[in-house]
Amino acid sequence: MRARLFVATGCAVPGVYLGAADYLGLPHPELPPALAAAVFGIAIIGAAFVLSWAAEAAQVDISAGLAIAVLAVVAVLPEYAVDLVFTFQAGQVYAEQGSCVVESAANPCSLALANMTGANRILVGVGWPLIVLVASVAALRAHRESASTKPGRVELAPAMSAEVVFLGLATIYSLTLPLRTSLSLIDAVVFIAIFIAYAWRLSKAPVERPDLRGVSAWVGEKPRRPRRLWVVGLFTVAGLFILATAEHFAKNLVDTGSQLGIDEFLLVQWVAPLASESPELIVACLYALRLKASHSLGTLLSSKVNQWTLLVGTIPVVFALSATTTDGLPLDGHQRLELLITAAQSLFAVSILVNLGLTVSGAVTLFALFAVQFTASIVLPADANRIVIIAMSALYAVLAVGQLIRRRRDTAKIARDGLRTPFPELARRSS
Repeated sequence: MRARLFVATGCAVPGVYLGAADYLGLPHPELPPALAAAVFGIAIIGAAFVLSWAAEAAQVDISAGLAIAVLAVVAVLPEYAVDLVFTFQAGQVYAEQGSCVVESAANPCSLALANMTGANRILVGVGWPLIVLVASVAALRAHRESASTKPGRVELAPAMSAEVVFLGLATIYSLTLPLRTSLSLIDAVVFIAIFIAYAWRLSKAPVERPDLRGVSAWVGEKPRRPRRLWVVGLFTVAGLFILATAEHFAKNLVDTGSQLGIDEFLLVQWVAPLASESPELIVACLYALRLKASHSLGTLLSSKVNQWTLLVGTIPVVFALSATTTDGLPLDGHQRLELLITAAQSLFAVSILVNLGLTVSGAVTLFALFAVQFTASIVLPADANRIVIIAMSALYAVLAVGQLIRRRRDTAKIARDGLRTPFPELARRSS
């Protein structure tokens, strides 16, 4: 089992060295952007394996939900790195000019939210459907089903009601953001409070003996103290690997796109998030391939909660520190529309999961609607794209309200389970 661990870390070493050397100003070979992206991408894959093993082994000592939440926090670190760099730069522009009104759309003030909104929409519009596909193929190839994996459907464990409910709470509040002219410190307090409540709720879940295999079993079978040291060490190593490589992966992908003549704003909104979301997407696919689809979708769901609460809440804090002001991050008309469609998509995603399942039809709908907005943002002029965003947001809202009304009993039940029902009772339902 140690050989697998060595292989995973060995794959990450070249990318980690290049990334760390760049940060520290050490000599290192200058690679073409496409080749550098490949090296950093391989490093991220190695880190994702280490991260998945750490999260599985951690379930010996903490609940599966809390372990997945920790995994999500570590896996989403590159998203924080990219977003907060743009936000800090936006604060510097604001401090110098007293506003974020600049001529070019491709500036830190405009890009501060572009990466975050793009990442959130990719996670739901591409990541969730991908899990249904991978899990279904894995079940068909194995000629068997698991409690959470059936061809054409992924089931969430009842204990994951908390993820759906807290995502719903964050989404309801986020629907007010398009009405604002800034993302303020008050918004930061609300979003961070939702995340803290979410983490506190997960901390109440009991620990259950997980079904471990491979490296995670090798770690999980160790005595208590060495096991915990190994788990913390694996999480730390994976997090450092991701921090050292993911931002460079995104940058080199963007540079490759720039060489091909692709607009910088589109690269930051779509290509960079795809790179920064890759750790959790890889981990989720690994879970799905092992017929642990509940953990798989739960990983991406937890990442969505993390990004839609803690990350959004951190942005105005970083902006305020950078600009040395209590003013919020200014939002122009385009940014408000991006927030609108991101919140509307999130509302529809929550409405799909109120019965704790994602089917092929739901996955196809999520992907098709995402594909429309993605294509429109690339091929249509700005004015026409704004019309598409408004129309798509309205469609998401109508579909979500229809789903919630049609499943009103499930909605009431999941709200109760996510907030109040004791976890032992939820565990009995899944057994």
